[in-house]
Order: sequence, then C-alpha cells, then structure tokens
Amino acid sequence: MNNSENKQSKAIRSIVIVGGGTAGWLAANHLAKQLKPTETNGIKITLVESPNIPTIGVGEGTVPMMRTSLQYLGISETDFIKDCEVTFKQGIKFVDWLHSPEQASVNGCNNHYHHIFDYPLINEFEGLTAYWLKNLAGKDTSFVDAVAFQGRVCDAGLAPKDITMPEFQGRTNYAYHLDAAKFSKLLCKHATQSMGVNHILADVARVELADSGDIKSIHTDVQGEITADFFVDCTGFNALLLGKTLGVKFIDKSDVLFADSALAIQLPYEHPEQDIPSFTISTAKQAGWIWDIGLTKRRGTGYVYSSKHSSDDDAEQVLRNYLGKGADNLDARKIDMNIGYRETFWHKNCAAIGLSQGFVEPLEATGLLVFDATAKMLASQFPANREHMDVVAKNFNERVNSSWEKVIEFIKLHYFLSKRDDSQFWLDNRDPSTCPTALLERLELWKYQLPSAYDFASGFEIFNLENYLYVLYGMQFNTDLSAMAYRYTESDKAVDFFKQINQHSLSLTEQLPNHRELINKIHRFGLQKR
Repeated sequence: MNNSENKQSKAIRSIVIVGGGTAGWLAANHLAKQLKPTETNGIKITLVESPNIPTIGVGEGTVPMMRTSLQYLGISETDFIKDCEVTFKQGIKFVDWLHSPEQASVNGCNNHYHHIFDYPLINEFEGLTAYWLKNLAGKDTSFVDAVAFQGRVCDAGLAPKDITMPEFQGRTNYAYHLDAAKFSKLLCKHATQSMGVNHILADVARVELADSGDIKSIHTDVQGEITADFFVDCTGFNALLLGKTLGVKFIDKSDVLFADSALAIQLPYEHPEQDIPSFTISTAKQAGWIWDIGLTKRRGTGYVYSSKHSSDDDAEQVLRNYLGKGADNLDARKIDMNIGYRETFWHKNCAAIGLSQGFVEPLEATGLLVFDATAKMLASQFPANREHMDVVAKNFNERVNSSWEKVIEFIKLHYFLSKRDDSQFWLDNRDPSTCPTALLERLELWKYQLPSAYDFASGFEIFNLENYLYVLYGMQFNTDLSAMAYRYTESDKAVDFFKQINQHSLSLTEQLPNHRELINKIHRFGLQKR
C-alpha cells in the first residue's frame, strides 16, 4: 500500500456525538458547518442521546460570542427569539459583592456595579482609566458610566437595539437570556433539518475499545452497535467516554472556587407585561450568590453556593427569602456541580465538549461560552485523517487547558477583591492561599500601574483587559498612580471626553426602546434580515 492509499485508509469519515443538550447540539452544528455531511465527500455526523436522561438545562445566560455563532451557523435571530423565550442581555449587574448589605448601609456606599458588553473607550482616549482614577469624570461617577454608554442603558430598562435594526445588529453590544431546553431543541432542529446531522435516541449500554486504545464503537439498547472514526463526549458530568472509558483524570478546582452546588427555581411573572431587565442580576449572599434572569414569561433564578459553607436547607431558605411569597409553592431543583476540568480534553479519537470537559460556577456565563468556543475550535481544527490527530489534539489540549485556567482566575477575581467579612465563605475566598499565583502576581502589578493589553498576550484568555477593568474598578480596586502622575497631563481633554461620553449616554437613553416593548414587537413583526 502506497502512502496516499494508507492516508486514505485512515481518513476520518464518521463522527458520533454521544449526548445532546446544548453542548451536544452546539458541537453537532459547528462540526457540520465545517465538515459538510450533506456534501458528497462530507463526513457523516451522528448524535446519539438518551431519551431518559434530562439535561441540566439551567444555562440561561450567554455572552456576545453566542450571537456571532448563531449568525455563523445560519440560525435566524427572529426564530431564535420567538422559539426560545429569548430576551436581550447587555451584561451582568453585581449586587452586594463588595460589601454585605449591612456594611454598605453603615458606610453609606454604593454596593453594585455593571460588567457590560460594550468595550470601554480606553482606545479612544489614552489613559482614560487613569483620569477616572483622578476623579476627573466626577466624584460619584462609576467606572462603567465614565468610560462607556451601556451602563445607563441598562439602568434605564432599555433594549440594545430598536425594531428597525436588522438581525444581529445593535446600538450596543449584546448577548441573550434563553430557555436552555428550548434552545437545545432549536439547535437539534437546525442540525438535523439544515445541516445533515443524523439523530438517534438510544441509551448507551457499553463502550468498546479497539486494540489501539481508540474507541471503536458504542453499543446501544435500540440501535445495537454504532461504530465511528471519531467520538465527541457530551455526556455531562458523567464523562462516559473520556472519563469512565478512556480514564482521563478530573482536576478538582474546588480549593479555588468553593461554590459546588445550586438550587434553581423558575418563577412566573406576576404580571404578563412586567418589565424585563436587559442584564443578569447576580446578588452575593453569605455562602454564594443568586442569579436572576428575566425571560419573556418567567424569571430563571437560582442560588449557587458552597456545600462546605451552607447546608442545602439553609441555601433553599436564602433563595426563597430572596424570591418572596411568589415562590412558596414552587419546587427548587438541586444541582451538584463538579468544579474543575479534565487533565486532557482530547484523548485518542475522543474529544469532550460541555460538562464532560469541565465546569466552573456560571458566574460570567462561562459554561455556554467555553462550550461554544471549544466546539468551534474542534470543528475548525478537525484533522482529515487519524495520522495527524495526535498533533491536533496536543494543540487543542494546550489551548483549552490554558483557557480553563484563565477562566478560573477571572471568576476568582470577583471573590478575592470583596471586602465582605460576614461569613467564613467570604473570609476563605479572600485568603491569598486560595488564589491562583498568576492572579496574585497580576494584582500586585496593578496596584501601581494600569492593566494593559500586554498583560493578556497569551491568546488563550476567554476574558481580557476590558473584562478585568470593569470588575477591578467596579470592585473599587485601588491603583496608586502617584509615581506615574507625570504621564497623564491631558486633564482638560479628559474632562471634555468624559462629558462627551455622558452626553452620548443620555442621548442613547432617549432613543432606545423599553426592553419588554422591543421583545413584544419582535414576536409580532420579526426582525428584518440584513
């Protein structure tokens, strides 16, 4: 057999994705987009999911990358909004993270901040952050309101666009809140009807390995043996293929991020036309934090907490106290979370996407963000044959490992900067021994000089300079620039620039529609195509 014939014999002609849910169907769509199963020489893609295992289905917040992915995959934004109970998300409002409510009341200080999706205008005016630190934007002007427009848009209850704007365009940057179960169904429909993905409902009884150590096939209860050249593990925390079958170890990170449990309650609106915040609300509590997401017909809420710092009963009471009497007759769903990631994410002829790959608490919508990003990476880098797979897998593993490490650092930042001392949970989070060394080094540097894009030069960071700025200075991090004062001499120009930002912010709040109003119009008229 000559070399070309040998490569052809090792060509990857079929992929089986085991597990559905949002992660499985995102993987199916991204792989089908690249590998074109409907074409003559395209790769056959099959998704096998159990009809008996429910998905976790509480990942209801996204980041703007999801908007990019939907457009890339050819999914109509109008259909998505109508079918998945979608509302717009312009960022996250963090409440009570800096101080406990009691501390804030005594000190009379502001105790919330926005992490918005619009980038700060730091590239429009060099040193803008430094001039804000000098109080030139106004003593009581928050960082987000000084350097961007979107915080005021959020506070005014407004949408990021109006009905005249085409799909995927906005006056401000945005993502979505969504019903995760309905989103999975939409992704399934698109993959099977438009992208050529085969769908099989079956339970996997066992997994069979080849002599080489690769996965040879899965054996199912109703479809018998299903063979493939490549497998994608989307079986959730169970990690049936990568973990249980191939023995890839799980790296536990609960010593850094303590929140390992969640209780979720779906709360219907008291009034059908109730206003909907166009941002996620994250409210810190004594052993964790509560998410509050407004969809079109209900709120998705939940308490993410540390089982080492709170009992389940106490956690449920905290959540019910937050929600009030409207939740008295509603059941709370318990979710146990494995905090960490796999030692490798692609081993032999199997890659993991979703919870089987890794998970940290959903504070910055990290779940869907990493699942979407790594599914797209897998599809874009997918090798033509088995011979090249190990090299591609090595690069994939390095990138994904670095991404997870940086995600963990960014999430830890929110806790470590807190001044809360009202519980052991917060005291433990503020202990430097629980903080990654790389983050401690960055924070030490940023005490005396501003964060820079050069601090994020690895290329594998999910969260970058702009994200850090919003959290650092929303949490009142102190950067002492006294030794660098001579570098920032354009104070008058800075004052004028801050005034321009403020004027444009006020103008936007007069032009954009109420969030609920826009959602209703989209359901009635739809958005125009580009």
